[in-house]
Amino acid sequence: MPFRFVHTADLHLDSPLRSLALKNAELAELVRGATRSALSAIVDLCIAEAVDALLIAGDLYDGSQTSMNTALFLSAELRRLEQAGIRVFVIRGNHDSQSTIKRELSLPANVHLFSGRVKPMLAKTLDNGREVYVHGVGFDNPHMAESLLPSFAAPVEDAINIGMLHTSLAGAPGHDNYAPASVADLVAHGFDYWALGHVHLRQVHHEKPLVVMPGMPQGRDINEAGDKSVTLVSIDDEGRLSHEERLIGHAAFLRLSVDLTGAEDWQEMLARVKTAMGEARRRLRADQVILRLNLGGVTPLAWNLRRDPEFLEAEIANVAGGYPGLWVEAVELSCRSGDIDMTTSADPVHELSALVHDTVLPSHGYRHEAQAVVEELLAQLPRELREQMAGDEGALARLVAEISQAGSDDVLAHLQAGGADGGDAR
Repeated sequence: MPFRFVHTADLHLDSPLRSLALKNAELAELVRGATRSALSAIVDLCIAEAVDALLIAGDLYDGSQTSMNTALFLSAELRRLEQAGIRVFVIRGNHDSQSTIKRELSLPANVHLFSGRVKPMLAKTLDNGREVYVHGVGFDNPHMAESLLPSFAAPVEDAINIGMLHTSLAGAPGHDNYAPASVADLVAHGFDYWALGHVHLRQVHHEKPLVVMPGMPQGRDINEAGDKSVTLVSIDDEGRLSHEERLIGHAAFLRLSVDLTGAEDWQEMLARVKTAMGEARRRLRADQVILRLNLGGVTPLAWNLRRDPEFLEAEIANVAGGYPGLWVEAVELSCRSGDIDMTTSADPVHELSALVHDTVLPSHGYRHEAQAVVEELLAQLPRELREQMAGDEGALARLVAEISQAGSDDVLAHLQAGGADGGDAR
C-alpha cells in the first residue's frame, strides 16, 4: 500500500476575514467561520481518502488573538483524525509563534509537533519494507531571518524522506522574509518531498524531488482571491510520487471587471454585469463567491453611475441574488464619460471637469498636499493595512492618484446631477 497524505499550510484559524463584505450582516455570518470550515473540510477529505497522515506546514493559528475556543475546536477536529487512525505532523510558522494556544493546548496522541532540531519521525513502513520518514523544524521566534535548512538532519538512507518547512523561499510579494531558502538548496538536500508553507499562493516549484507550496485553503480578503486548495500526495513502494490539487475553501474572493464601453443605458449596464457574474459563478467552485466589482470603460452612463452609488449597489446586489452563493462586497467605478470637446461644449460642469483633470490633479502643489493628507490618515492604521495599501513610494503615489481621481469624479457627478435630472439613463 502506498503512503498517502494531505499537505496544507496557512489556515490562520479564526483569522477575521478582512473584507468590506462584513458590512453585510448576512454575508458576515456566512464567512466569519470560513477558516474553521476549511479545517473541517480538510479533515473530511483525509477521512474520505483514508490517508495515512495530514501535514500542516505552519501558521495553523493566526497570532496572539487566538482564543481557547479556537483550541477546543482544533482539538475536536484532530481527534476526528485520531479516531480514523490518521497521524498529524505539524510545524510552527511565524504566526503560530505568537499564539498562546501553543502553551495551553493538549494535543491528541496522533499529533506530532516538530520543534527545533529533532530526529526524523517514522511515518509508515511500506509493504516492501521501505520506511517513510517525516522531518520538520519549527521555531518560536516570529522573525526568522536566517535559513532553517541547516537544522535538518540528513536523509535517512534507503528510505523515503519528507521535509516540512515554513519559508518565504527567495521572497514573495506581500509576505515577510521568513526562513529564506532557495529551491535549488532544497533539491540538493536529498529529500523526496518538501512540504512547504508561508506563501499563500499555490505553486509546484519542482517535480523531482517534489517541492510544493500548497497555498492557503481559505482566502481572507480580496487580495487572496480565487479557489483555494490542499495537495493530496501518494508515494508508492518504489518511491514514485503523484500529487493532485483538491479544492477546499468555503468562500472565494474575486475581482471582477466589467467593460461598459458603448453601453448607452442602465439596462444594458445591468445585462453586462449579469453576464460577467454568471461566468464568474461558473468558474469558481467555492460554496460562496464574494466579488469586488469594477465598472470601467467609456460610457455616457459614467455620470449616472457615480451620482447615486447606493442605488447602483442595490441594483447590482439584486443581479447577484439571481446566482446561488454569489455576493458583492463593493462596487468600484473607473469608467469615464469620454473626452469633452471644449470648443463645442458650453456645459459649466464639463468645463470644470476639464480644469480639474487637466490642470488641478496633475499639479505638483495639489499632489504634494494630497499626499500629506493621505500619509496622515495611513499613520493611524495598523502596520499590516499600511503595508497593504501603500507599501512603498510608488504605491503611495498611485493611492493618492486613485483617491484624487475617484473623489473628483464623484463631486463632478453630483454637480452634473443638478442639471441633468431630465436625462437620467435609468
